Amino acid sequence: MLYKAIYRTTLAVFLTVGLAACDSDSANDTGSEVETVLVTDVAADPATGRDPVTGQPTGTTGHFTLFSLRDNTIISSGDNFSAADSASSKWDIGFRGTTIIVNGGSSGPGNGGAMLVEGVFEELTEAPASGYEVDSSEKYAIPSGSGNGWYNYNPQLMVLSPIPGRFLVIRTADGKYAKLKILSYYQGAPDPVDPFSDPERYYTFEYVFQPDGSRVLTDS
Repeated sequence: MLYKAIYRTTLAVFLTVGLAACDSDSANDTGSEVETVLVTDVAADPATGRDPVTGQPTGTTGHFTLFSLRDNTIISSGDNFSAADSASSKWDIGFRGTTIIVNGGSSGPGNGGAMLVEGVFEELTEAPASGYEVDSSEKYAIPSGSGNGWYNYNPQLMVLSPIPGRFLVIRTADGKYAKLKILSYYQGAPDPVDPFSDPERYYTFEYVFQPDGSRVLTDS
């Protein structure tokens, strides 16, 4: 299948949140084995309330939740955000609201990069050799905004939904490769979403990480 690069990207920037993997072993614990990992409810600086006048979210920290694809774990987030961890190569990808960064360029010291592709997630068996963008002072590599990147927002329903057939290919902080598909932006991944009762800014996603340094992304 031919994969079309929509937009490439990279960037950088802890969190206390519940997450679950479909296997208790992290990807790097499996040697060169590649597997699909499910991660649930990664809190991306969620609001603790809303302004009664403007309706805007309040109580956010402004910090990114930094996540290691190698170790399948949160490195830093929220009130426990660590500037030292942010300035390290411990993390690969960061989440804050709808904004996603990767550890490279202006966002971190790593060799990270990313591109947004469209196609069938399971059918991408090898990461592209080139085409990865990094964050810069002008823009994030992974675009936000409805229809621009990984999601659409329906203003009538007030619901944000991942765009089917779009996912990320990530070059990690240490130059390895992964593919990642976002499944939900709401706590508990409800279907359907009730925007009045389902907390937003909670990512559920699945990813495949290749620990041996090759670009092969087929799971076992």
